[in-house]
Amino acid sequence: MDTIELGGGGLRVTRVCLGTMTFGQQNTEAEGHAQLDYALEHGITFVDTAEMYPVPARAETSGRTERIVGSWLRRQRRDAIQLATKAAGPGRAMAWIRDGELGFSAANLQRALDGSLRRLGTDYVDLYQLHWPDRNVPLFGQRDFDPALERDSVPLAQTVLAIGELIRSGRVRHWGLSNETPWGVMRCLQLADALGVPRPLSVQNAYSLLNRSWEGGGLAEIGFRERVALLAYSPLGFGVLSGKYHDDPAVPGRINLFTGFGQRYAKPNVPEAVAAYVALARSHGLTPAQLALRFVGAQWCVASTIVGATTLAQLRENVDALRVPLSDALRAEIDAIHQRYPNPAP
Repeated sequence: MDTIELGGGGLRVTRVCLGTMTFGQQNTEAEGHAQLDYALEHGITFVDTAEMYPVPARAETSGRTERIVGSWLRRQRRDAIQLATKAAGPGRAMAWIRDGELGFSAANLQRALDGSLRRLGTDYVDLYQLHWPDRNVPLFGQRDFDPALERDSVPLAQTVLAIGELIRSGRVRHWGLSNETPWGVMRCLQLADALGVPRPLSVQNAYSLLNRSWEGGGLAEIGFRERVALLAYSPLGFGVLSGKYHDDPAVPGRINLFTGFGQRYAKPNVPEAVAAYVALARSHGLTPAQLALRFVGAQWCVASTIVGATTLAQLRENVDALRVPLSDALRAEIDAIHQRYPNPAP
């Protein structure tokens, strides 16, 4: 498995990352361990989890994913795994996490990290990420910034200083952002430089055939010029780009199993775009999932693609798809569809 150094900061990870948000909800501990074992056997040593997982977030399952990853990690050589987790931020109703104290203050981040390390059974994480901004920003399918939604938030300078303390403690090796905007990335970089804190190495944002907003909204240029890596999550658009909902709208899957999961993909032009990509894939003898993953893995701006699955067969297909290059001819046909249906599910 190919590797890449994130942001020139000394953290080398595999170009494919195993996402774990189904562990503890759709996947049992044994199934989660089987996925982790499969990934490791196929050269994938980069694992991503989060304080709030599994998804959908619920009080009764909160923290299960990290505990499942932790019980697997105990039988691995720790320095052979690049482990990433995330601290949940405010703006979502999750009172069961840290008693609802979710702002990114020093005390809250310390408490979040304490909990994650305890569940993971390790004394450090390789990459600690802010799951989404503390401040008001459009999130998870919202398109536009709305000043009317402004709320109190921890100043970014305080958050960056708090991250610096966690790094100095040795319990965090590197840090990154997630679901972040161009302003947020640049501001964190500026503050890190001004305050003597290591720069964030990465941004974990959604990126897929249905959401290429990273490319044209400023983030791609920032990533290139400032050496901030994109960790692409949801490359299959919650399974929409697998074609299964196109073929059978009632098929079992996250969007049909959990209320509210489909709003990001229940937008104008999504069905039309999906139909076009499904037809393109099949015309080239590919499954829709293979096309979608091959596209993301081949993009110059993507450092590592985060793949998740509920079965080993799905995981096998996903990993195999990311090993195959994308031809120039197929890329041109993808771009033609993108021109007709640009970013219908940001």
